[in-house]
Amino acid sequence: MTLTKDRLVEIIRTKTQFSAQEAKNLVESILEVMKARLEVGEDVKISGFGKWAVKEKRSRPGRNPHTGDRIEISARKVVTFHPSEKLRQAVDEAALDDSKVVFAGSREAAAEDADA
Repeated sequence: MTLTKDRLVEIIRTKTQFSAQEAKNLVESILEVMKARLEVGEDVKISGFGKWAVKEKRSRPGRNPHTGDRIEISARKVVTFHPSEKLRQAVDEAALDDSKVVFAGSREAAAEDADA
């Protein structure tokens, strides 16, 4: 299941006893600070999780896939994410237990969502 902003708010609400509005404000504030820092070109590093950085891409020649014509791909900025070694290890060591796989839309998924 994908972790959405709404789901993150709900998890924070239940773990901290914050109201739904307080949890939402917390998540929004954190994301807004991260976005603002990235907009001015600063890196965002969360220890034990990873680092977001803005990289400049130069313009380069490309090809229109429909016509085959040569085009110039303009310069742009992109946000990259590099996971920390701790996150990388945690993901690598996580065992996928097929018995716990639940398909979206199934009764098991609905029950799992209700339990969480």
